[in-house]
Amino acid sequence: MELLVCIKQVPDTSEIKLDPETNTLIRTGLPSIVNPFDMNALEAALKVKDANPGARVTVITMGPPQADVALRECISMGADEAYLITDRAFAGADTLATSYTIARAIEKVQELQGKAFDIIFCGKQAIDGDTAQVGPQIAEEMGIPQVTYVCQLDILADGVVRTHREHEEGFEVLDTDMPVLVTAVKALNEPRYPTLLNSIRAFDYEVKKITVKDMETDPARLGLKGSPTRVRKVYSPPMRSAGTMLTNGTAESVDTIVDVLTKRELL
Repeated sequence: MELLVCIKQVPDTSEIKLDPETNTLIRTGLPSIVNPFDMNALEAALKVKDANPGARVTVITMGPPQADVALRECISMGADEAYLITDRAFAGADTLATSYTIARAIEKVQELQGKAFDIIFCGKQAIDGDTAQVGPQIAEEMGIPQVTYVCQLDILADGVVRTHREHEEGFEVLDTDMPVLVTAVKALNEPRYPTLLNSIRAFDYEVKKITVKDMETDPARLGLKGSPTRVRKVYSPPMRSAGTMLTNGTAESVDTIVDVLTKRELL
């Protein structure tokens, strides 16, 4: 069984700062992490690997050369192979251009390995963009089924993937034939820790690179040129004034509340 995990290296959101002139993230000196939901996707793939002898887990990401650090972290957790999609031609890509590029890269990896992927795992969304679009768009580009917001996953005896899909009113249980793409939520699992042996392997592992020259692509669909959306403005919401706290629970407090609501014509 061939398993693929799409990950993204994202800024640590607790450290994010915005450039007020360009409305873009200031990435210089900013610590980066593997997108947390992608870690849940990786753990799901590793569990499938553990339960199916001979299964292999490949991880892939699109980003600058330093994104290989994120791929090595995945190798240290137990992934078998890692590919970095990197080229200046991909810079400025929105979710549509990104998913197109990743889909073409996945096809290239399948060609190199001589096998198609049975299950593609993605996190439900990246914490820097929060769009939840790339995973589903990859499935559309590749013409395969997708199940989003997966909180439980099982492989049945006949090779069918049974998933529990989380939504506002409860859960949906879906049976899907392979190949299929799933997006993982936090409730799916708890990511494991790297092992010493895998960490040593990750240190020596040579991440494979895929550039625009390695894929059959439409140049008009790559990078900024292939991105129909633009970020016009990014800003922090205005600070709210401090409220008034009434904690003593007396009749005077009730009168104060009634008076405020009356003045605002809410009573």
